[in-house]
Amino acid sequence: MLTAAKTASQIATHTLIAFGLMYGMTGSAAFGGVAALVEPVINVLLLPRHARFWQARRQRIRRIALAIAAEKVSQTLMHMGVAFLTGFGLTGSLAFGGAMALIEPVCNVIILPLHDGLWERMRLRWARALWLPA
Repeated sequence: MLTAAKTASQIATHTLIAFGLMYGMTGSAAFGGVAALVEPVINVLLLPRHARFWQARRQRIRRIALAIAAEKVSQTLMHMGVAFLTGFGLTGSLAFGGAMALIEPVCNVIILPLHDGLWERMRLRWARALWLPA
């Protein structure tokens, strides 16, 4: 139950980031709404394939730290590509696409660890409430 709530919250966070960026750059709620639907859906579809690709490669790379770094770099590049294509596809502007490609991954890097930390604190608080005597 907690995992499902956290996953739903992560999806909502991604959606809000996409909407906020597109709306902030264009002033259009319509573009923001489309970006909020398109960008997270494409990432959700691509991330499992990306993970399977790197799972197979990780076994071939001897240094685990190098494998993890390469995976994270490629994941960031994938996010940048999706953000660029979303911004460019909606506006037809290379500038908007480029701005989305630079800003959206940065927002994810800053906001999502804060999100995950909040959920971890809530999980610990709920665990203590359930297991400690009243």
